[in-house]
Amino acid sequence: MNAIKIFDFNLESDLENWKVVNDAVMGGVSESKFYLNTNGIGTFEGKVSLENNGGFCAVKYVFEPLFLKSATHFCIRLKGDGKQYQFRVKTNRTDSHSYVFPFQTTTDWQTIEIPITELYPAFRGQKLNLPNYDGSNLEEITFLIGNKKEESFQLLIDSIEVK
Repeated sequence: MNAIKIFDFNLESDLENWKVVNDAVMGGVSESKFYLNTNGIGTFEGKVSLENNGGFCAVKYVFEPLFLKSATHFCIRLKGDGKQYQFRVKTNRTDSHSYVFPFQTTTDWQTIEIPITELYPAFRGQKLNLPNYDGSNLEEITFLIGNKKEESFQLLIDSIEVK
């Protein structure tokens, strides 16, 4: 199967459908932003705060539905800061739950390969008693940091595809 590009960052990338969602939705005070750096790389950075029961920052990308019939994994080229993040997907953008895969970053460029069937269902940090993601439909992806501690972070994202 040929790779399906979900997003390829460059200096002309349109970030209109990328939205930052911080814990302010629950009263927290964490802050983050998402922008293209001078090299055209998607840059997600900020500071996670635990004040007011907060503790996460996220950036999500919503798009027209993709049907991933024979795909087996997501491939994400990124450069982290040595911290753990979560990659999340939704089959429908209106679903309350996401399918989650935690991953550890290094401080070098790396390609994270995420097996589709290893994304598990969760809602507000709690694993749900539902089947894992089946890859049949995809309408939203999210990168989230929420390690139960106050920390600054930076995640550089070059490309996201499904193979």
